[in-house]
Amino acid sequence: MMTIAELKQKGLILFECVSGSRAYGLDTEQSDTDIKGVFYLPREQFYGLEYIAQVHNESHDEVYYELGRFVELLLRNNPNILELLATPRDCIRYRHPLMDHFTPELFLSGLCKETFAGYAHSQVKKARGYKKKAVNPVAPERKTPVDFCYILQDNGAVPLSGWLTGKGYTGASCGLTAIAHTKGMYALYYDAGSEYGYRGITSGPDANDVCLSPVPKGELPLAYLFFNRESYSAYCREYREYWDWVALRNETRYLGNKEHGKDYDAKNMMHTIRLLQVAEELLRDGTIRVKRNNREELLAIKRGLYDYEQLLEMADGLMARIETAAQHTLLPPQPDKTKIEAVLVAVRDQLYAR
Repeated sequence: MMTIAELKQKGLILFECVSGSRAYGLDTEQSDTDIKGVFYLPREQFYGLEYIAQVHNESHDEVYYELGRFVELLLRNNPNILELLATPRDCIRYRHPLMDHFTPELFLSGLCKETFAGYAHSQVKKARGYKKKAVNPVAPERKTPVDFCYILQDNGAVPLSGWLTGKGYTGASCGLTAIAHTKGMYALYYDAGSEYGYRGITSGPDANDVCLSPVPKGELPLAYLFFNRESYSAYCREYREYWDWVALRNETRYLGNKEHGKDYDAKNMMHTIRLLQVAEELLRDGTIRVKRNNREELLAIKRGLYDYEQLLEMADGLMARIETAAQHTLLPPQPDKTKIEAVLVAVRDQLYAR
Protein backbone atom coordinates (compact mmCIF):
# COMPACT_ATOMS: atom_id res chain seq x y z
CA MET A 1 0.00 0.00 0.00
CA MET A 2 1.41 3.38 -1.00
CA THR A 3 1.63 6.20 1.55
CA ILE A 4 1.23 9.96 1.13
CA ALA A 5 4.92 10.40 1.91
CA GLU A 6 5.81 8.03 -0.96
CA LEU A 7 3.54 9.94 -3.35
CA LYS A 8 5.42 13.12 -2.54
CA GLN A 9 8.87 11.55 -2.62
CA LYS A 10 8.21 10.12 -6.09
CA GLY A 11 6.77 13.39 -7.42
CA LEU A 12 3.35 11.87 -8.16
CA ILE A 13 1.22 14.67 -6.70
CA LEU A 14 -0.78 16.64 -9.29
CA PHE A 15 -2.89 18.74 -6.96
CA GLU A 16 -2.98 19.52 -3.25
CA CYS A 17 -5.21 21.89 -1.32
CA VAL A 18 -6.73 22.76 2.02
CA SER A 19 -10.35 21.60 2.06
CA GLY A 20 -13.34 21.56 4.37
CA SER A 21 -14.30 24.47 6.59
CA ARG A 22 -11.17 26.48 5.73
CA ALA A 23 -11.96 26.28 2.01
CA TYR A 24 -15.60 27.20 2.70
CA GLY A 25 -14.51 30.23 4.74
CA LEU A 26 -16.26 28.74 7.77
CA ASP A 27 -13.24 27.88 9.89
CA THR A 28 -12.94 28.85 13.54
CA GLU A 29 -10.13 28.53 16.07
CA GLN A 30 -11.22 24.94 16.73
CA SER A 31 -11.25 23.89 13.06
CA ASP A 32 -8.98 21.10 11.87
CA THR A 33 -6.95 21.43 8.68
CA ASP A 34 -8.12 18.89 6.10
CA ILE A 35 -5.93 18.21 3.06
CA LYS A 36 -7.10 16.70 -0.21
CA GLY A 37 -5.36 16.12 -3.48
CA VAL A 38 -4.89 14.21 -6.71
CA PHE A 39 -2.01 11.91 -7.73
CA TYR A 40 -1.15 9.60 -10.59
CA LEU A 41 0.39 6.16 -10.45
CA PRO A 42 3.73 5.23 -11.99
CA ARG A 43 3.26 3.73 -15.47
CA GLU A 44 4.08 0.15 -14.37
CA GLN A 45 1.63 0.24 -11.50
CA PHE A 46 -1.13 1.87 -13.55
CA TYR A 47 -0.86 -0.75 -16.31
CA GLY A 48 -0.24 -3.58 -13.87
CA LEU A 49 -2.39 -5.38 -11.31
CA GLU A 50 -2.00 -3.04 -8.35
CA TYR A 51 -4.15 -0.05 -9.18
CA ILE A 52 -4.66 2.22 -6.15
CA ALA A 53 -7.68 4.50 -6.27
CA GLN A 54 -7.09 6.43 -3.05
CA VAL A 55 -4.43 7.08 -0.45
CA HIS A 56 -5.13 8.56 2.98
CA ASN A 57 -3.55 8.96 6.36
CA GLU A 58 -4.73 7.13 9.47
CA SER A 59 -7.17 9.84 10.59
CA HIS A 60 -8.56 10.34 7.05
CA ASP A 61 -8.04 14.11 7.27
CA GLU A 62 -5.58 13.84 4.36
CA VAL A 63 -7.00 12.11 1.29
CA TYR A 64 -5.54 11.86 -2.23
CA TYR A 65 -7.40 10.43 -5.25
CA GLU A 66 -5.74 8.76 -8.21
CA LEU A 67 -6.36 10.78 -11.38
CA GLY A 68 -8.73 8.22 -12.93
CA ARG A 69 -10.77 7.91 -9.74
CA PHE A 70 -10.85 11.70 -9.44
CA VAL A 71 -12.29 12.06 -12.97
CA GLU A 72 -14.75 9.19 -12.39
CA LEU A 73 -16.17 10.98 -9.32
CA LEU A 74 -16.30 14.28 -11.19
CA LEU A 75 -18.34 12.60 -13.93
CA ARG A 76 -20.86 11.64 -11.27
CA ASN A 77 -20.93 15.25 -9.99
CA ASN A 78 -19.80 14.10 -6.57
CA PRO A 79 -20.14 17.20 -4.31
CA ASN A 80 -16.86 16.77 -2.42
CA ILE A 81 -14.86 16.22 -5.61
CA LEU A 82 -16.46 19.08 -7.55
CA GLU A 83 -15.67 21.36 -4.61
CA LEU A 84 -12.12 20.02 -4.62
CA LEU A 85 -11.77 20.92 -8.30
CA ALA A 86 -13.15 24.40 -7.62
CA THR A 87 -10.98 25.06 -4.55
CA PRO A 88 -10.29 28.81 -4.02
CA ARG A 89 -6.81 29.90 -5.08
CA ASP A 90 -5.75 30.86 -1.55
CA CYS A 91 -6.36 27.26 -0.42
CA ILE A 92 -4.33 25.59 -3.19
CA ARG A 93 -0.90 24.38 -2.08
CA TYR A 94 0.21 22.90 -5.39
CA ARG A 95 -1.30 22.57 -8.85
CA HIS A 96 0.43 20.82 -11.75
CA PRO A 97 -0.09 22.69 -15.07
CA LEU A 98 -1.79 19.59 -16.55
CA MET A 99 -4.61 20.04 -14.03
CA ASP A 100 -5.68 23.11 -16.03
CA HIS A 101 -7.27 20.68 -18.49
CA PHE A 102 -9.86 19.78 -15.85
CA THR A 103 -12.20 22.71 -15.29
CA PRO A 104 -15.51 22.74 -13.38
CA GLU A 105 -17.35 23.72 -16.59
CA LEU A 106 -16.29 20.40 -18.13
CA PHE A 107 -18.20 18.46 -15.47
CA LEU A 108 -21.05 20.59 -14.10
CA SER A 109 -24.43 19.19 -15.12
CA GLY A 110 -28.00 18.62 -14.07
CA LEU A 111 -26.77 15.63 -12.07
CA CYS A 112 -25.84 18.05 -9.30
CA LYS A 113 -29.52 18.37 -8.39
CA GLU A 114 -29.46 14.83 -7.05
CA THR A 115 -25.86 14.67 -5.87
CA PHE A 116 -25.88 17.98 -3.96
CA ALA A 117 -29.54 18.45 -3.04
CA GLY A 118 -30.30 14.73 -2.74
CA TYR A 119 -27.39 14.21 -0.38
CA ALA A 120 -28.33 17.29 1.64
CA HIS A 121 -31.91 16.03 1.90
CA SER A 122 -30.60 12.74 3.30
CA GLN A 123 -28.68 14.74 5.90
CA VAL A 124 -31.91 16.45 6.98
CA LYS A 125 -33.34 12.98 7.62
CA LYS A 126 -30.15 12.11 9.48
CA ALA A 127 -30.57 15.22 11.62
CA ARG A 128 -34.12 14.13 12.43
CA GLY A 129 -32.74 10.77 13.56
CA TYR A 130 -30.05 12.53 15.62
CA LYS A 131 -32.67 14.69 17.31
CA LYS A 132 -34.84 11.67 18.05
CA LYS A 133 -31.91 9.87 19.69
CA ALA A 134 -30.75 12.95 21.57
CA VAL A 135 -34.14 13.61 23.18
CA ASN A 136 -35.11 9.95 23.61
CA PRO A 137 -32.15 8.23 25.26
CA VAL A 138 -32.32 4.45 25.72
CA ALA A 139 -31.43 3.08 29.16
CA PRO A 140 -28.15 1.12 29.20
CA GLU A 141 -29.76 -1.87 30.92
CA ARG A 142 -31.26 -3.94 28.14
CA LYS A 143 -34.84 -5.16 28.53
CA THR A 144 -35.69 -8.85 28.18
CA PRO A 145 -38.64 -10.69 26.60
CA VAL A 146 -40.23 -10.84 30.08
CA ASP A 147 -40.70 -7.05 29.91
CA PHE A 148 -42.92 -7.59 26.87
CA CYS A 149 -45.06 -10.37 28.37
CA TYR A 150 -48.58 -9.76 29.68
CA ILE A 151 -51.14 -11.84 31.54
CA LEU A 152 -54.74 -11.73 30.31
CA GLN A 153 -56.89 -10.59 33.21
CA ASP A 154 -60.34 -9.06 33.65
CA ASN A 155 -60.93 -8.32 29.96
CA GLY A 156 -57.50 -6.70 29.79
CA ALA A 157 -53.83 -7.46 30.33
CA VAL A 158 -51.32 -6.75 33.08
CA PRO A 159 -47.50 -6.91 32.94
CA LEU A 160 -46.17 -10.37 33.72
CA SER A 161 -43.58 -9.12 36.23
CA GLY A 162 -46.20 -7.35 38.34
CA TRP A 163 -48.52 -10.35 38.15
CA LEU A 164 -45.77 -12.72 39.33
CA THR A 165 -44.86 -10.42 42.22
CA GLY A 166 -48.48 -10.08 43.27
CA LYS A 167 -48.90 -13.86 43.32
CA GLY A 168 -45.56 -14.49 45.02
CA TYR A 169 -44.43 -16.59 42.04
CA THR A 170 -41.05 -16.86 40.31
CA GLY A 171 -40.60 -16.94 36.56
CA ALA A 172 -38.25 -19.92 36.84
CA SER A 173 -41.09 -22.14 38.13
CA CYS A 174 -43.38 -21.31 35.22
CA GLY A 175 -43.99 -23.44 32.17
CA LEU A 176 -45.40 -22.27 28.84
CA THR A 177 -47.12 -24.10 26.03
CA ALA A 178 -48.13 -22.60 22.70
CA ILE A 179 -51.82 -22.18 21.91
CA ALA A 180 -52.74 -23.45 18.46
CA HIS A 181 -54.04 -21.00 15.84
CA THR A 182 -52.84 -17.95 17.81
CA LYS A 183 -49.81 -15.68 17.55
CA GLY A 184 -47.84 -14.86 20.68
CA MET A 185 -50.35 -16.56 23.01
CA TYR A 186 -49.30 -19.17 25.57
CA ALA A 187 -50.85 -21.16 28.36
CA LEU A 188 -48.96 -20.62 31.63
CA TYR A 189 -48.52 -23.37 34.23
CA TYR A 190 -46.86 -23.18 37.64
CA ASP A 191 -44.88 -25.79 39.53
CA ALA A 192 -43.94 -24.49 42.99
CA GLY A 193 -42.18 -27.72 43.95
CA SER A 194 -40.18 -28.09 40.74
CA GLU A 195 -41.80 -31.51 40.28
CA TYR A 196 -42.28 -31.26 36.51
CA GLY A 197 -39.06 -29.51 35.52
CA TYR A 198 -40.64 -26.48 33.86
CA ARG A 199 -38.08 -24.39 32.00
CA GLY A 200 -39.27 -20.96 33.08
CA ILE A 201 -40.50 -18.00 31.03
CA THR A 202 -37.15 -17.73 29.22
CA SER A 203 -34.05 -19.89 29.04
CA GLY A 204 -31.86 -17.26 30.69
CA PRO A 205 -30.90 -13.56 30.88
CA ASP A 206 -29.57 -13.51 27.29
CA ALA A 207 -32.65 -15.16 25.76
CA ASN A 208 -34.45 -13.41 22.92
CA ASP A 209 -37.66 -15.41 23.09
CA VAL A 210 -39.93 -17.15 25.57
CA CYS A 211 -39.29 -20.80 26.37
CA LEU A 212 -41.70 -23.72 25.97
CA SER A 213 -41.92 -26.54 28.52
CA PRO A 214 -43.29 -30.08 28.45
CA VAL A 215 -46.44 -30.17 30.60
CA PRO A 216 -48.02 -33.37 31.99
CA LYS A 217 -51.35 -34.37 30.49
CA GLY A 218 -54.30 -33.16 32.49
CA GLU A 219 -52.56 -30.14 34.02
CA LEU A 220 -54.71 -27.02 33.91
CA PRO A 221 -53.19 -23.64 32.98
CA LEU A 222 -52.99 -21.07 35.71
CA ALA A 223 -53.25 -18.14 33.28
CA TYR A 224 -52.80 -17.10 29.67
CA LEU A 225 -49.75 -15.10 28.59
CA PHE A 226 -49.23 -12.86 25.58
CA PHE A 227 -45.69 -12.13 24.35
CA ASN A 228 -45.57 -8.97 22.22
CA ARG A 229 -42.79 -10.22 19.97
CA GLU A 230 -43.08 -7.33 17.46
CA SER A 231 -42.62 -4.70 20.18
CA TYR A 232 -39.67 -6.60 21.60
CA SER A 233 -38.01 -6.80 18.16
CA ALA A 234 -38.58 -3.06 17.60
CA TYR A 235 -37.08 -2.31 21.02
CA CYS A 236 -34.01 -4.47 20.27
CA ARG A 237 -33.46 -2.58 17.02
CA GLU A 238 -33.85 0.78 18.75
CA TYR A 239 -31.53 -0.29 21.56
CA ARG A 240 -28.83 -1.44 19.12
CA GLU A 241 -29.11 1.68 16.95
CA TYR A 242 -28.98 4.02 19.93
CA TRP A 243 -25.93 2.48 21.60
CA ASP A 244 -24.13 2.09 18.26
CA TRP A 245 -24.78 5.81 17.77
CA VAL A 246 -23.41 6.57 21.24
CA ALA A 247 -20.28 4.53 20.51
CA LEU A 248 -19.62 6.20 17.16
CA ARG A 249 -20.71 9.78 17.79
CA ASN A 250 -18.21 12.61 17.98
CA GLU A 251 -18.32 13.30 21.72
CA THR A 252 -16.98 16.85 21.46
CA ARG A 253 -19.59 17.74 18.85
CA TYR A 254 -22.32 15.98 20.86
CA LEU A 255 -21.50 17.91 24.02
CA GLY A 256 -21.48 21.13 21.99
CA ASN A 257 -24.93 20.29 20.66
CA LYS A 258 -26.16 19.61 24.19
CA GLU A 259 -24.67 22.92 25.30
CA HIS A 260 -26.65 24.95 22.75
CA GLY A 261 -29.74 23.09 23.96
CA LYS A 262 -31.39 22.47 20.58
CA ASP A 263 -30.67 18.71 20.48
CA TYR A 264 -29.71 18.52 16.80
CA ASP A 265 -26.35 18.11 15.10
CA ALA A 266 -25.68 21.78 14.45
CA LYS A 267 -22.51 21.29 12.41
CA ASN A 268 -24.23 18.77 10.18
CA MET A 269 -27.19 21.10 9.65
CA MET A 270 -24.85 23.97 8.77
CA HIS A 271 -23.27 21.90 5.99
CA THR A 272 -26.70 20.68 4.88
CA ILE A 273 -27.92 24.24 4.35
CA ARG A 274 -24.60 25.12 2.69
CA LEU A 275 -24.93 22.23 0.23
CA LEU A 276 -28.49 23.21 -0.63
CA GLN A 277 -27.40 26.80 -1.26
CA VAL A 278 -24.56 25.59 -3.50
CA ALA A 279 -26.99 23.35 -5.41
CA GLU A 280 -29.34 26.28 -6.08
CA GLU A 281 -26.46 28.45 -7.34
CA LEU A 282 -25.14 25.64 -9.54
CA LEU A 283 -28.45 25.09 -11.28
CA ARG A 284 -29.34 28.77 -11.47
CA ASP A 285 -25.98 30.31 -12.41
CA GLY A 286 -24.00 27.36 -13.79
CA THR A 287 -21.05 28.03 -11.48
CA ILE A 288 -19.78 26.52 -8.25
CA ARG A 289 -18.68 28.80 -5.42
CA VAL A 290 -16.85 26.95 -2.67
CA LYS A 291 -16.06 29.92 -0.42
CA ARG A 292 -19.34 31.12 1.05
CA ASN A 293 -20.38 34.76 1.29
CA ASN A 294 -22.82 34.12 4.17
CA ARG A 295 -20.30 33.02 6.78
CA GLU A 296 -22.13 34.60 9.73
CA GLU A 297 -25.45 32.98 8.86
CA LEU A 298 -23.89 29.54 8.51
CA LEU A 299 -21.81 29.85 11.68
CA ALA A 300 -24.94 30.96 13.54
CA ILE A 301 -26.51 27.64 12.50
CA LYS A 302 -23.42 25.82 13.75
CA ARG A 303 -23.69 27.63 17.11
CA GLY A 304 -27.30 26.46 17.48
CA LEU A 305 -28.87 29.93 17.20
CA TYR A 306 -31.68 28.60 15.02
CA ASP A 307 -34.51 26.36 16.16
CA TYR A 308 -34.65 22.99 14.48
CA GLU A 309 -38.02 23.82 12.92
CA GLN A 310 -36.56 27.03 11.45
CA LEU A 311 -33.82 25.03 9.76
CA LEU A 312 -36.29 22.52 8.35
CA GLU A 313 -38.32 25.42 6.95
CA MET A 314 -35.14 26.91 5.46
CA ALA A 315 -34.22 23.54 3.90
CA ASP A 316 -37.72 23.09 2.48
CA GLY A 317 -37.56 26.55 0.91
CA LEU A 318 -34.20 25.80 -0.67
CA MET A 319 -35.45 22.47 -2.02
CA ALA A 320 -38.41 24.23 -3.66
CA ARG A 321 -36.10 26.80 -5.29
CA ILE A 322 -33.77 24.02 -6.44
CA GLU A 323 -36.68 22.28 -8.17
CA THR A 324 -37.50 25.53 -10.00
CA ALA A 325 -33.85 26.17 -10.91
CA ALA A 326 -33.51 22.61 -12.23
CA GLN A 327 -36.39 23.18 -14.64
CA HIS A 328 -34.70 26.27 -16.15
CA THR A 329 -31.01 25.41 -15.83
CA LEU A 330 -28.69 25.84 -18.80
CA LEU A 331 -26.45 23.04 -17.58
CA PRO A 332 -26.40 19.88 -19.73
CA PRO A 333 -28.25 16.88 -18.29
CA GLN A 334 -24.94 15.13 -17.70
CA PRO A 335 -21.23 15.63 -18.50
CA ASP A 336 -19.86 14.76 -21.94
CA LYS A 337 -18.14 11.48 -21.04
CA THR A 338 -16.48 11.03 -24.45
CA LYS A 339 -14.90 14.48 -24.33
CA ILE A 340 -13.76 14.06 -20.73
CA GLU A 341 -12.28 10.64 -21.43
CA ALA A 342 -10.28 12.11 -24.31
CA VAL A 343 -8.91 14.81 -21.99
CA LEU A 344 -7.97 12.19 -19.39
CA VAL A 345 -6.16 10.05 -21.99
CA ALA A 346 -4.28 13.09 -23.33
CA VAL A 347 -3.17 14.08 -19.83
CA ARG A 348 -1.99 10.54 -19.04
CA ASP A 349 -0.08 10.43 -22.35
CA GLN A 350 1.82 13.56 -21.32
CA LEU A 351 2.47 12.26 -17.81
CA TYR A 352 3.87 8.93 -19.01
CA ALA A 353 5.81 10.50 -21.89
CA ARG A 354 7.95 12.33 -19.38
